Order: sequence, then structure tokens, then C-alpha cells
Amino acid sequence: MASGLCDTCSRLLGEFADLWRKTWGELEHNMKEVFREIRRCTCCKMTPERRTDHDLPTLHLMCDNETQLVNQETLQALNRLAASENSDLQMTAAVYYLHLSHHLKSPLPDAFMEPFMALLLSTDLDVQKTISLSLVNLLVKNNVCKELVIGMGMLVPILELFQSGDPTAQCHSCACVAMLASSESNGEALMVDGIIPLLALAKSYDPKVQRNATWALLHLTQSDWSTRILCQAGAVPVLVLLLQSSDSEVQFYSCSALCNIAAAEEHHTKLLSIGAQYLAKSLLTLMSSSVQKNSAQACRCLQILSKHVLIQEQLLELDCVLPLKALLKTSTPEWIELGLALLSTLSAHPHNSDILVGEGLLEEISELLHHPRYTAVIITHCCKIITDLCSSCLDEQVVMESLCLSGLLWALLSPSQSDEPLLHVTSCLNHLMTCDALKSKFSATVKPEHVSELVKLSGQIRNPQLSYNCAAIISKLEMIEEMFQMLKPHYITMSKYLLAFLKKKDVKFQQLGIATILNLKKDGDFSSLVANSELEAELWKVHAQTEETRQLLQMIETLSPCSVNPELSQHKY
Repeated sequence: MASGLCDTCSRLLGEFADLWRKTWGELEHNMKEVFREIRRCTCCKMTPERRTDHDLPTLHLMCDNETQLVNQETLQALNRLAASENSDLQMTAAVYYLHLSHHLKSPLPDAFMEPFMALLLSTDLDVQKTISLSLVNLLVKNNVCKELVIGMGMLVPILELFQSGDPTAQCHSCACVAMLASSESNGEALMVDGIIPLLALAKSYDPKVQRNATWALLHLTQSDWSTRILCQAGAVPVLVLLLQSSDSEVQFYSCSALCNIAAAEEHHTKLLSIGAQYLAKSLLTLMSSSVQKNSAQACRCLQILSKHVLIQEQLLELDCVLPLKALLKTSTPEWIELGLALLSTLSAHPHNSDILVGEGLLEEISELLHHPRYTAVIITHCCKIITDLCSSCLDEQVVMESLCLSGLLWALLSPSQSDEPLLHVTSCLNHLMTCDALKSKFSATVKPEHVSELVKLSGQIRNPQLSYNCAAIISKLEMIEEMFQMLKPHYITMSKYLLAFLKKKDVKFQQLGIATILNLKKDGDFSSLVANSELEAELWKVHAQTEETRQLLQMIETLSPCSVNPELSQHKY
């Protein structure tokens, strides 16, 4: 194939290539001669430090195989490098440890921890930053023993990095402290010298430093003892202030730390002593955060504190329902559960109910019951809130217009429901039917499939209270023609569970059985079914026992004190 060049150009390029090969050969020969002479010179004999320097290529070219990473030869080289006064050689060891921290999958042998101390005490800040980062990585992966790190005295140089003024060094040292604080046995050593510097760094203007310091404080709140020391040292105002941080991670860490502190009632006085509703305002603001984990964590903290009437009053004054409604609309069940837990605490106090009903909370709860992804916890909280709000609601029309009944009926038919949520659903329905208006609405709303489910659950024996709740709902139904038509297919099944109720020793089941029979006898078909049946015989047996009991009680009432104790008649008043 033609080159595209003329004969003259091709010739010139060929001559240039020949000249280059000749020139390079001579240069290569001369370079070899020069280096050969240099190696013969006595000034280039290898000193101990140069022998260590000779180890550098070996360390840098190590592969990721653990056997080669942590062998004895490597340990000796690392010890020599760490002990050197040459910062470049120390950096080589620090970089190697950083490489090791990324690739090591098994515990690091204790012998390899010895060079750490020398590198942490290096006069070169870059060496300290690199080795402290490698220590963080090893601690995170649980490749080194936290107690060993403390026992070797490494905490002192780690804490000294707090004062370095370098944000990166401070971040690494805070991260080290956070990981070491996760071991309760290290708490005392950390608290002696670490708490005040940590609180100072938590107020840093550098977001990375602030984040790591707050993370370390969070770990210190996981122990009762260290939490108590933190509160005494003034950590609560600092953590509350950090709720307003522009960094979402700092907000999360500080809010989580406050949750841990609030878990112990002994610290509530300090938490509530922050004036001007500052804590409640800050947590409510965080509840409105677009970062949902922060919103949920703020709700958790408020729920813990809401047992105090003071916090409840503050929350209602600050219109807490709006952010709570937003939390209920999230797609994460765990966060919905947190919002409901707080609302459940608030609704338990009658003086809060009218405000919550006025804010449209019943509608929000009803919508949750219609959602196909609800959990047993969500069902439980919803039923409790509905029961509380309807118990104290003065305006029955508000309850009538809500979707509470339809939501509860929807939950009743869920195929995935277990006994526990069904128990709460039926208990709530039974409670609502004590109101005549709601009883009428329920009787008009109920469908044949609901009746079938109630009858089926009334006859089950695994959970007596669930059986009682369902039977109680049936006993309160308004016996109109439409209701008779729905119940007729179940008369035989109902007769069986009613017979079982009458035979129980528990009086409340007997009374419920009698009330249900009385209600059902409004239908002639049921009366005909019961006539001369075992159910009627058992009914008369209960009647006879009741009459006998009534007569005995009447005899006791007619006995005068004198007839019980004749000596009393001789006593003069």
C-alpha cells in the first residue's frame, strides 16, 4: 500500500530513523557506564536508612493478597519506616496502612499495631492525617480491637489532633473517637479528656468537623454512664443548637443523640429547661425537613418527651398537626408509625381531642386504614386514636362524616390481618357502636361480607377476646329487614357460638349470649330455629341458675345484723 510520501521525503525519514537508533545506542551505553561508576563510589554505600528506602518499592508494589500484605517481612519494614525521622519514609508506612485498611478482610495481627503509635506521634501532620484515616477504616470494619487501641495509649495523640486546627485531621480524630466510644469499656478513658474538646469541635464552622464531632457525641449517648457525664458537661444545649445546622447529617446525629438522652427520664429536666419553647420549636422545624429520616427522628424525640403535659401544650400551640400530617403521607411505614405514636400520645388526653378533631385528624387516620400497605402497628395506633377522639368528641356529626367506619370495615376484611390488629379493629368498632347515631350508620353501611367475617370470628376459640368483640358488634346491630336477610345464612353457625357462650363460666359471655338471642328473636325464623333446641335448653339452665343466685342474694339482703350476730341486739347505741 502506498505511503502517500514522495521519494525524497521517504529517504529523509529513513535517514533520520537510522541516526536516532545510532544516537540512542551510544546514549544508553554511556548511561550504563556512568551508573556503574556511581555504584562503585563509597559515598553511595547503603546506610540503614537507605536500606529502609530500598524497602519502598517492595511496599508500594504489594498486591491485595492478605498473606503478602501482613507477612513478617512487611512488618519489619513498617517498623523501620515508622521509627525513621524522615517524614517521607513515615508517609510511606502511613500510606501502606491506608492501602491495608481498604483491602484487609480479616483481623489485623496485634503486632502490626505497634507502628501506629510512632506514626500518630509524627511531627508531620500529613502523616498523622493519613495514619488516623487508616485507623478509622480499620475500626469501622472491626479489623482491630478497640480495647487494644486504648490500651496502647493511642487515645492521647488522637485527642491532640482535635487541637491541630486542620479540619481533615479533626475529622479523622473525631471519627476515631466515635468508633472507640461504641465500646462501653472505653467510655471512662474517653470521658476524662475527650468530652470538652468534642463539644468545642461540635460548634466548629467546618461542616466536616462538626459532622464527625456530633457523630462521636452520638456514640457517647449509647451508655447511661457517659450520657450522664455528657449532660453534666453541658452537651444538651449544644445538641439542641445543632438541630438548626445546615448539614442534614449533623441534624440527624444531634437529634438521635437527644433521643438517647430523652430515653432516661432523669435528663428530662435539663431538656425541658431550655426556654422559649426552643427545643419543641427546633424539633418541629426538623419534622418539616425534606430529609425524611430527620423528620422521623425528630418525631421520635418528641414522642418520647410528649409524656410531659408541658411539651404537649407547646406542640399544640406551635401547630404540630401540620408536619404530622405530612409524615403520615410518606411511603415508609416505619415513619408513619412514628407519627401515629406521637398522635396517639396526644389524643390520649381529652383536652387535646377537640383540637385534633378540628384539624381534620380523623380523616387522615381513616385514609391510612384504607391503605393496602398498613402494618399491625399502624392499625393499632389508628384504632386507639379513633377511640380516644370519638370518646371525647362533642360533635357526633364530625365522626359521622369521617371515613372511620368504612376504614375499620376495610381493615376487618384484609386477608393479611392477624389476630392482634383484628382485636383492635373490632374493639374500636364495638366502642363506636355505643353511640346510637354511629350504630345506625354502621348497620346501614355493613355488607354481607362484613357480617360473614364477624360471624366467623365470633365462633373461633383461639382468641376469646376477639370472639367476644365480634359477637358484641353483632348483638348491637339494628334488626331491620335488610339485616335479617344478611344474618339468616349464619343462624346455625351463630347458634353454635351462642351455645358455647352460655356454657362459659365467664358471666360477661353469658350476658352477651342472652343479649344476642334477645335481639335475634325479633326474627321469627331465628325463634323457630331456637325452639326446643339445645340452645333453648341451655338458656333456661342459665335462667334457673341466675334465678337461684338472685334468690340467695335476696336472702342475704333480708338478713338483719341482729340475726347474723345476736350479741349485737344487746348492744345499746
